[in-house]
Amino acid sequence: MTLAEVPSSLHDAIHTVLIDCLSIKEHDDVLIVTDTGSGRRRVAEALAAGARRLGAETMLAEISERESDGAEPPAAIAAAMLTSDVVIASTTKSLSHTRARKQANDGGARVATMPGVTEEILVRTMGADYGVIKRRTAALAEILTRGSEVRVTSEGGTDVSFGIRGRGAVSDDGDIREPGAFGNLPAGEVYLAPLEGSTNGRIAFDGAVDPIPGILDEPIIVEVEGGFAERFSGPKGADWRAIMEPHGKEAFNVAELGIGTNEKARLTGNVIEDEKVMGTIHIAFGDNHTFGGTVEVASHLDGVVTFPTVQIDGRKILDRGRVLI
Repeated sequence: MTLAEVPSSLHDAIHTVLIDCLSIKEHDDVLIVTDTGSGRRRVAEALAAGARRLGAETMLAEISERESDGAEPPAAIAAAMLTSDVVIASTTKSLSHTRARKQANDGGARVATMPGVTEEILVRTMGADYGVIKRRTAALAEILTRGSEVRVTSEGGTDVSFGIRGRGAVSDDGDIREPGAFGNLPAGEVYLAPLEGSTNGRIAFDGAVDPIPGILDEPIIVEVEGGFAERFSGPKGADWRAIMEPHGKEAFNVAELGIGTNEKARLTGNVIEDEKVMGTIHIAFGDNHTFGGTVEVASHLDGVVTFPTVQIDGRKILDRGRVLI
């Protein structure tokens, strides 16, 4: 695909990704990784065409779809990531929580992961005001980083607490311009790894859960004890548990707590967008070693809770989905 063949609706979104977010320049070595999943190559080809137009040395590599989010890419791709200035992973399963991604960042690469992102999602969410997103996300990250305990409740039945003392929050705000920077695109969330073993309570997931497609018709209820998901209920609860089970006990670790900050994102049944929706929260199970946790496992599955109330050390920062800061 040449840039002239890229749909006009995508042009602004591609510009935002390549220039505003990643600051791609002439002679940068850019690696774009895609896979055999439905619709992924078209987005990857549009990104590659844009990067070539900017004068970057661009390589587009297609791999087999990974078995799970957090599964490592092939060794040859991991090696190519290490020698690239910029890596964009437009894949079906996420490469965010992999050793290959972290090692590429440690080597100075600017890395953006875009798991499951479609043309429609890209156009809608990259049209947000990323300056506003950056300020909003940074403010929430500061509060979380200073905090010790988070309590999340929702009218759907969520009532869960997390210990977070000493765990720094990450601002995923779309600014991936500096060497070693990493972000998810579309951006718009703040997240951290709760202290292992500290999470207890009940979570009612009523948005999307990864990798089950679509918005849930009825919630998946997860009972958490001592930092691990112990019991699943709801029509699709057993299905979600079955996806985690092959990876062992660590796949049930409460790995992440995040808050969406992108006002352009909307609930679509695709977790990559749903977790960015302003005022939602998401909780992930499995791997968290790449962002401050201690658990390394080839699985990282997010689920979204809508209209939550969030308190940090007794200070309310979300009220039924309304951001209060």
